[in-house]
Amino acid sequence: MASGGGSSLREPPNEQAVLNMYESMRSELSQIYSNITDLEMQVSEHSLVINAIQPLDQSRKCFRMIGGVLVERTVREVLPAVQRNKEGLEEVVRKLYETLEKKKKDMSEFEAKYQIRLRKQDDSKEEGNNKKEGNAQGVLVGAAAAAATSSQ
Repeated sequence: MASGGGSSLREPPNEQAVLNMYESMRSELSQIYSNITDLEMQVSEHSLVINAIQPLDQSRKCFRMIGGVLVERTVREVLPAVQRNKEGLEEVVRKLYETLEKKKKDMSEFEAKYQIRLRKQDDSKEEGNNKKEGNAQGVLVGAAAAAATSSQ
């Protein structure tokens, strides 16, 4: 760690600091994934509403929740607002995906710089090569599952 180009703004002082920074990065990625999932669900709900009210008569009564208050409007008033909200959510999701890709790139550079490997990944690689005894956890998929069920 002491040797290097010095191009980094901050060098973590020890392994624990590197680990803390790495965990922080993983936590950030997890939060972004969670936000994307939540917003994609909202986009899906908006699509369902749009598809449900689009064929209706434009002067028909329509109820909409605004800030926790249920208000009565017409389809003519509600449909454009729901479509605008959906477009806004889709834009936020696109920006979150861009942020996610940047964070993943930063994280992989950090992993390469400090030679970080996850134990789960190492265990699964070793398991495939030399069949570790008994402490493997996971699900058998594909050909390995077929071989395991036929041997029982």
